[in-house]
Amino acid sequence: MRATKSWIAEYAALPDDLSGRDLGEALVRAGLEVESVETIGGDVSGPVVIGRVLGFVEEPQKNGKVIRWCHVDAGAQHAPQDAPAPLERGGITAPLQGEDGPYWPRGIVCGASNFNPEDRVVVALPGSELPGGFAIASRKTYGHMSDGMICAEDELGLGSDHQGIIVLPSTDAEGVAWTIGAGALDAMGVVDDVLEMPITSDMGYCLSVRGLAREAAQSLDVAFTDVVSLPTPAAHADGYPVRLETPASGLFVALTVEGFDPSAATPDWMRQRLTAAGMRSLSLSIDVSNYVMLETGQPNHCYDADALRGPLVVRTAAAGEHLVTLDDVDRTLDLADVVIADDRGPIGLAGIMGGQDTELRDTTTRIVIEAAHFDPVTVARSSRRHKLSSEASRRFERWVDPGAAYSAARRVADLLIELGGGALVAETVAGAVPTMPTQRIEVGLPERVLGMPIPATTVVEVLRRSGVEVTDEGAALTLVPPTWRFDLVDAYDYVEEVGIKVGFDHLPSVVPPAPVGGGLTREQMARRALLRALAAAGFVEVLTFPWASEADLDALGLDASDERRATVRLVNPLADTAPLLRTSLLPGLFGAAQRNASRGVDDIALMEIGRVFFTSGDAASPEPGVSERPSDAVLDEIAATLPQQPRHLGAVVAGAWRPAGWQGPAEPAGWQQVFGLAELAARTVGVSLERRPATRAPWHPGRCAALVVDGQVVGYAGELHPAVIKAFSLPARTAALELDVDALIAGVGGPGSLPLVSGHPVAKEDIALVVDEAVTAAQVESAITAGAGELLESATLFDIYRGVPVPAGKKSMAFALRFRAQDRTLTAEEVALAREAAITAAGQVGATLRAE
Repeated sequence: MRATKSWIAEYAALPDDLSGRDLGEALVRAGLEVESVETIGGDVSGPVVIGRVLGFVEEPQKNGKVIRWCHVDAGAQHAPQDAPAPLERGGITAPLQGEDGPYWPRGIVCGASNFNPEDRVVVALPGSELPGGFAIASRKTYGHMSDGMICAEDELGLGSDHQGIIVLPSTDAEGVAWTIGAGALDAMGVVDDVLEMPITSDMGYCLSVRGLAREAAQSLDVAFTDVVSLPTPAAHADGYPVRLETPASGLFVALTVEGFDPSAATPDWMRQRLTAAGMRSLSLSIDVSNYVMLETGQPNHCYDADALRGPLVVRTAAAGEHLVTLDDVDRTLDLADVVIADDRGPIGLAGIMGGQDTELRDTTTRIVIEAAHFDPVTVARSSRRHKLSSEASRRFERWVDPGAAYSAARRVADLLIELGGGALVAETVAGAVPTMPTQRIEVGLPERVLGMPIPATTVVEVLRRSGVEVTDEGAALTLVPPTWRFDLVDAYDYVEEVGIKVGFDHLPSVVPPAPVGGGLTREQMARRALLRALAAAGFVEVLTFPWASEADLDALGLDASDERRATVRLVNPLADTAPLLRTSLLPGLFGAAQRNASRGVDDIALMEIGRVFFTSGDAASPEPGVSERPSDAVLDEIAATLPQQPRHLGAVVAGAWRPAGWQGPAEPAGWQQVFGLAELAARTVGVSLERRPATRAPWHPGRCAALVVDGQVVGYAGELHPAVIKAFSLPARTAALELDVDALIAGVGGPGSLPLVSGHPVAKEDIALVVDEAVTAAQVESAITAGAGELLESATLFDIYRGVPVPAGKKSMAFALRFRAQDRTLTAEEVALAREAAITAAGQVGATLRAE
C-alpha cells in the first residue's frame, strides 16, 4: 500500500511539523511495517518556477521535427541580465513591465505542442537540477540560445507522462491566480512524502488511507475523522434491481448516476495522489473509482447503465459459462466462481474484475455504481484459479469492511457528480451488514498475559479508539469489534490489540527463573560433545533441508524393499519436486558437496547431525478442533501416528584431506577419514565400535563396512558407488558415512563408562601375527582384546606385510600392545602372561605368531 502524508493528514490531525519518517515510525508502533518513505519532488533543486507563455514561433527542422521557439515570462526576479539580440526576440519588441521596472522574457526551445499563448507552465531555469542529476543550463540548440526548459510531468519526477508539457489550469486548487515566478512545486502542492507499506492478511483494513489514518491518529494520540460516515440503510430497491442468490455475498449496493459528462477531466490533485499510490490516471470515472477504493478500502465497480440487460444477479457460475474480463481475456468459469450477471450471463467476476460488455465508454452518461461485500475465501480461490490478482481481490481476500460499502458508493457518486456533473437518481441496497461476534474478557487479562501494569481505564480507552464497542462491567468487559476488524475473535486477539497499541517496547525485561532440574541430559551432553569433536577433527557442519524425493532415493540405488523407502509424504510440500521427508541425510549432503565442488571448492569435508523420518504406517492422524484441549486419548492417537524420527550423523569427504605443500604431497580424502570420523564419534561418547564388511547402497561393494556397537549395526561407511557419484555429480572416489546417533549414544553403559586414567607406567609389547587374507584386522583385534584381559589398555594395528617369508595367501599383521594396571606397576611376568594369553586367543581366528 502506497499513500501520501497529505492524504493521510486529511483524516488524521497530524502535527504540522511531523515529517514523513516520523509518520512512518508512528505506523510501525501501530504494528505496520514501513518499507520506505520517499519525497515527491524532493530531488528537484534550484529555480523551478511558474511561467507564462507569451508566444512562440514554430520552426520545422530538416529531420521532420517541429520545434517551438518560445518566449516565456518567468517573473521579474528571474529575468535574464541582458536583453536578447533583436533576431532572438521573435517579435518581442519591448520589455515587460514589472513592479521594479522593465524586464525581458526568456527564450526557450521546446519540442512539445500541447500549449498555447498565455498558458501557465512549469519552467526549470538555469542553475536548477532535475531528477537523475540532470542539470539545467543555457545552451545553444536548434539555432537558438535556450535559456531554460519547459517541463513535462516525468521530467520533474511527478509521474510517467511525457506526451506533453505540464499546462496548469487558470487558477490553483483554491481558485487563486498563479503567481508568475513563484516556486512551481510548492505552488502546485505536489511536494509530499509517500509511504510504502506491505500489509499483512490480518490488517487488511490498512489497505486504505482510512485505515492508515486511524492507526496513525491512535499512535500519535490525535483526532481522527472517518471518511466512512454514512450508516448503511435498511434493504430497499428504489434503484437498479439486484438479487443475491449466494451466501458468498451478503450485501450489495447499487447507485445510479445520470447526466454524467464522460469528457470531464480528472483534476490534478486526484491524478497526483493516484500516481503516488502507483496507479495510472485513465479517465475521470475510472480514476474516481480507484481513488475511493484507495481512500476507503472498499472496492467498487462502475457499469454503463445503458449496456445492462435486466437485473444484477450475484450467483455462482453455471457449467460452460464464459466471461471476457477487462484485461481482454476470455475466461472459462468454474462452478465455484461467484459472478455478477444480468439477463445475458456473467458480466463480472465478483470481487476481482468486471467484464468488457458493460465497461464504461467514452459516451457513457448513465452509470450504475456497485459496492458489495464478498466472502474472502471465495474471492481468494477464484483469484488463484484464474491466476488473476487485482487491487480489488487483494482487498477482498483480506476482508473488506462491509460497513463501508454504502458510504463508499455514495462517495463515488458524489465525486462523479462534483467533477463530471449529473445527479444521483436512485439507489438499491440488497442484504445487510453482518453482525460481529461478541466476546467477554476479564479487564485484567491484558495485564496478566503481557506481564506489565495496564490499568483498566487504559484497556477500555485503547479498545474504544480501535473501534471496539466496549461495555464496561467492572471486572469484565463485553466487546463487539467494528465491522472492519474480522481478526478480533478470541479473547487473546484483544490482548494482542492492547499490547500493540500500548507498545510492546514497554514490556519489562525480566529474566525467567531457572527451573529446578539436573541440567542437560546425558543425550544432550553427548550430542554437544559429538559436534565439538567432529568440528575439531576438520569437518564443517552444514544444515540441509529435510525434504526429499523419489528421485533422490533412486539415485542412491535403493531397491524396493529398502527400509529407507518407507517415507512420509507431505500434504502441502514447499516444492512439488520434494514432497517427502528424508530417510537419509546423504542426498542433502551430496547436494551441498556438489554445489561446493561446482564453485571451485575441491577439498570437501562436510557433516550434519539431523533427524530422519520413517513412516509408522498408513493410519491418518486425527485432526482435533481448536476450541479446547484435545483429550489424552486423542493425543496418544496422534503420537502413535507420528513418524519415527531418529537423529543421524552424516558425513561426506572428497578431494584432498591435506593439501600438497612443502611438507609433502597431498593426502587424498577417502574411506580412511570417514572410518576415522566414526571411530572418533564412538570414542567421544565412550563406546567401542566394530567394523564388519557389508554391502549396502549407496556404497561400493567391497568398500563398505557396517559399524557395530554391542552387536547392533548403528551405521555404514565407505567409498560411494561410481553410479551414485555420477548421479549426484560428485568428485571421483567420494566417501561417506551415516550412522544412527541415538543408537550410538544408547550403547553407552552410563556415567563412568570412559576409561580411568592410571598414574602407573605402561608396559609396551609388539606382536606380529600371520593370518589368512580373509581375516580382518577387527577380528584379530577383538580376539587379542578378549584374551589379554583387563590389563590390556590398547591394541593398535601399525603394519600389514605380504611377502617372503609370509606364505602366499596369508598376511602379517603387527599390533602394538599397551598394558597398564590402575593400582600398581606391572611385573615382567604379568606382562608376559597377558601377552601370551593374547596370542593364544588370536589363534581362534587362525592367527599364529610370526617367527621372523
